[in-house]
Amino acid sequence: MRSIRTDLAMEAAARYSKNIQGVRVETTEYQALSQTVVHIDTEDAAHKLNKQKGTFITISSENLPCAGPELRQEVAQQLGDALAALIPPEGEMLVIGLGNRHVTADALGAQVVDYTLVTRHMRSNVTEELRSRLRSVCAVAPGVLGVTGMETAEMVKGLVERIKPCGVIAIDALAALDSHRIGTTVQVTDTGINPGSGVGNHRRGLTVDTLGVPVIAIGVPMVVYASTIARDALSILVNDLKLTSDSDAEDEALDSLVAHITKSPLGELVVTPREIDNMVKNLAQVLAMSINFALQPKLAKDEIPILMN
Repeated sequence: MRSIRTDLAMEAAARYSKNIQGVRVETTEYQALSQTVVHIDTEDAAHKLNKQKGTFITISSENLPCAGPELRQEVAQQLGDALAALIPPEGEMLVIGLGNRHVTADALGAQVVDYTLVTRHMRSNVTEELRSRLRSVCAVAPGVLGVTGMETAEMVKGLVERIKPCGVIAIDALAALDSHRIGTTVQVTDTGINPGSGVGNHRRGLTVDTLGVPVIAIGVPMVVYASTIARDALSILVNDLKLTSDSDAEDEALDSLVAHITKSPLGELVVTPREIDNMVKNLAQVLAMSINFALQPKLAKDEIPILMN
């Protein structure tokens, strides 16, 4: 089986799950968006799909990058409901914005932190009535190894040991197989995350095993590999021209040709849209809204922006 170059479980499942036991896929269509839930139930299926055993909830809308207020609210509410079902119901939560703030395609996590309602410092300075409705939340964007000289997992583990949250929400940019997934798809999973996976720079994972608390990961594809685009284009050409009937030979030839075409002294090339700046900003606001909804269910929706200012 050829290596799966995607962070989205729904893409991996769509390509390979028919031949794998232990994978369940459920899709629900709504008026403006769709929700796909992938359950990876066995370690064997997880290994074959190159994913972790667990639940992956994906919400998609082709209009999400330029969504108006109504769609933004609907997506945020759906994501908030998905998050609320995965996070511990009570206790302090730590929100981690992964990625490099100075690289736009990798800045999603840091920007989500900017719009997240943090309340840990407020609880001693508000009325008793408001305090009874506020859940304690703290958030940080720790940066990347190349900037700080420290592994993100090391810093987050130190924070967890000091703050002792009941759970962690981690946000990061992802990579997709299909370029149409960029900015249109949000994945929520209870399996944790590997920082830097969206740009092929896998670091030590943030999981319940490494941190000792549940880790809920939220990700949006911001890039696709150039090699994936090249391979898919060549595969379509081969199929249209019926150049070979040997699928194994075809895969081997395509992989070799793609490696030759996309070879670069800079390493693996990734592709991102020209409008990435506005896309990241808009998506960061939607994701932060969903996190705020999930973590502060006792607050009215119009109270959250007031408390953030």
